[in-house]
Amino acid sequence: MQVALADSPLTELRADLHVITLAAGAELPSEYTSAPGAADAESGFRKLAMLRPERPERLLVVGIGNAEELDAEKLRVLAALVEKQSRRYEAKRIAWDLRGLSNPTAEEAVAAVTEGLVMASFRFDRYRSRKPDDDPAPALENLELVVGEASEEASGTARRALVASEAANRVRTLQSLPANELTPSALADRAAELADRHARITVRVLGREEIVERGLGGLAAVGSGAIQDPKLITLRYEGRRGGEVLGLVGKAVTFDSGGISIKPSVGMHEMKMDMSGGAAVLEAVAAIAELGLTLDIVAAIPATENMPSGNAMRPGDVITQLGGKTVEVTNTDAEGRLILADALTWCVREQGADRLVDLATLTGAVVVGLGSTYAALIANDDELAAQVTAAAERTGELAWRLPLHPEYKKLTEGTITDLVNSSAKRKAGTIYAASFLEEFVDERPWVHLDIAGTAWDVGRDYVGTGPTGFGVRLLVELARSLSSA
Repeated sequence: MQVALADSPLTELRADLHVITLAAGAELPSEYTSAPGAADAESGFRKLAMLRPERPERLLVVGIGNAEELDAEKLRVLAALVEKQSRRYEAKRIAWDLRGLSNPTAEEAVAAVTEGLVMASFRFDRYRSRKPDDDPAPALENLELVVGEASEEASGTARRALVASEAANRVRTLQSLPANELTPSALADRAAELADRHARITVRVLGREEIVERGLGGLAAVGSGAIQDPKLITLRYEGRRGGEVLGLVGKAVTFDSGGISIKPSVGMHEMKMDMSGGAAVLEAVAAIAELGLTLDIVAAIPATENMPSGNAMRPGDVITQLGGKTVEVTNTDAEGRLILADALTWCVREQGADRLVDLATLTGAVVVGLGSTYAALIANDDELAAQVTAAAERTGELAWRLPLHPEYKKLTEGTITDLVNSSAKRKAGTIYAASFLEEFVDERPWVHLDIAGTAWDVGRDYVGTGPTGFGVRLLVELARSLSSA
C-alpha cells in the first residue's frame, strides 16, 4: 500500500472512498448537508454514515465522540472500521481528511490511521480452496491523508507507520502458519531472505551439531525431542557502525507440546504461535533496515520445537547453559526460559550487545495477571525500561512494569543445581521466570517483555481475535528513539 500526505481539499482528491470525521457538537461541512444520507450522520464514537454526494462519489462520515477525548488508539480503531467499509464497497483508494482534530497531534493521527488501516487489512486465506475463475479479493492500494501543509516530520511518521505495520502483518502471517510448514529451518530461511534483501543485515545460523558444540545446553535440550533440527538464528544490522549495540532476543518455539510435561489437548493447536517473539524480532529488524535507522543491532532467535519422544529432555534432567550455569529441569513445559537464557548469553558474550530487550510468549501467568491489554515488562534498568514503556505508549502496544526483588530469586534456586526452571510454588510465575532470565544478561541493561497475552486473541478491531504481530511496532519505535538520541 502507498501512503501520501496532501493539503488539497478532499473533493479534489481522486479516491473510491472519502472519509471525514464528525465530533460531538459539530456540524457537517456545508457542502455535504444536502447529500443523500446526511441526516444519518452521527457524532458518537464508532458511528458511521455513508453519504453519496456528487463529488466525491462516496463519503464516509466517522463519529469520533468528544474531540478532547480522541487519542491515537481510538483512531486505530476507527481506521479499522473504515477499512471494513472499504472492503464492503471494494474501494482501493481512500482519502481521509484529518484536519481540524484538536487531539491527537497531526503526526500521531497520521501514524494511527495508517497503522489501523494496514493492520485491519490483514488476511490469511492461504489454505482456502478457490475456483480457477475466482477473482482475487480487492486490496487497499492507496491512502491519502489530508493534514494541511505536510511537514517533513509527518511524512517520516507516515512512512515509519506503514513499514512497521506491514512488518507486523508479516509476523501475523508467520504466526498463522502451521508448524509443519513454519519449522525452525523455515524461520532461518526467512532470515536469509532478509539478508539478501538488505545489504546492512548479515545472518548466521547454527544447527543442532554446532549448538551442542558451542555449549548452548538449553536450546540443545529443548530441541532434543524433535525431528526438526533446532536453530540459533543471529542477525546483525549495521546502521551506525559504532556506538552501543542494541541486542534483541525473541523466543521462537515453532510448536510447543509441553514436551514430557505435555500440555492439555484442548487448545494445543494454538501452540504454533509460541514463536511470536522470535518472529517479531525478525521482522522488526527487517523494518529497521528498510527505514535505515542509525543504530547497530544484534538479534538472536533460538528456534526449536518442544516435543515428547524417546530423545526428549525429562523432568529431573540437569543441563548446563551457555556460560556455565546448571539448571535442573523440573518442568519441560517451562522451556522458553531455557532457550532464551542461551540466546541472551550469546547476544552479550558472543555478539557484543550492550543492552538487551527480549520478547517471549513465556508464561500463562501473565494472561491471568494482565489479560490481553498489557504485556508484562520486567527490567533491571530504569532508563531502558522507561524507553521501552514510552515506545509502547506511542504505538499502543502497551507494557506494564512488574517488580524485580531479590526474594524472587529464591524461587529459581536449585537444590542440586544453580537453578531450577520451574518453581514448585505457585507464586509470581511471570516475575520469577524473568528473574531466571536475569541470571544470563551479565548485568547489562535489560528489559523482558512477556507477550503471552498480547500476541494472540486480543480482540481489538484492527487485529481481531487471531495473531497480532505484537512487538514489531514497539521495537521499531524504540529503535527510532534510540537512533535519534
